[in-house]
Amino acid sequence: MVTAMDGVAAAKPQGKPARKPRADSLRNHERVLAAAKLVFASGGPAGSLEAVAREAGVGIGTLYRHFPTREALFEAVYRREVEQLVELAEQLAKDQPPLEALRRWMHANVEFTSTKKGMSAALAVAIHASSDLKAYSIDRLSRALETLLRRAVKAKVIRGDVSAEDILRTVVGLCYTHDQPGWQSNVHRLVDVFVDGMRRS
Repeated sequence: MVTAMDGVAAAKPQGKPARKPRADSLRNHERVLAAAKLVFASGGPAGSLEAVAREAGVGIGTLYRHFPTREALFEAVYRREVEQLVELAEQLAKDQPPLEALRRWMHANVEFTSTKKGMSAALAVAIHASSDLKAYSIDRLSRALETLLRRAVKAKVIRGDVSAEDILRTVVGLCYTHDQPGWQSNVHRLVDVFVDGMRRS
């Protein structure tokens, strides 16, 4: 016999749909990532999670709710930086002349490497734990740069015998051979020298 209570039970939903993140939670997430970039780029390995929380204006408990481990935060910052560089390449290809687009993207890559240097030791742990992270970033950055490079070659403003890998290795090499305070300004200058050297005579 089916009773009224049986009907009520049958009408109950079997599971609640997943809640969307609240707006304040999303804001905190973005604030933490932006703060982590600043702290890691300027503080290097000494940059603490407490410093990140202070910079973001959130409690340390809030930080850990979003990123339960240091490695999780490092990986999230790293992935965010990669995606922003990809988006920047797309935007520059629309808005800037080919040579200037390539130059600006390379300068942005210096800033990305600056952040990466600041968390290199911990990031190595994250990359080891997530073996696809390094391959993911190289693939995404190479394809973004290749788009700008092909455009500049087609416009005949740079020589055609330089590859995306050549440029990425050069920028990273310049960044990692400079470690004095204010090294970024010197690397930016050398990037300009390198870009001028790629120009067609």
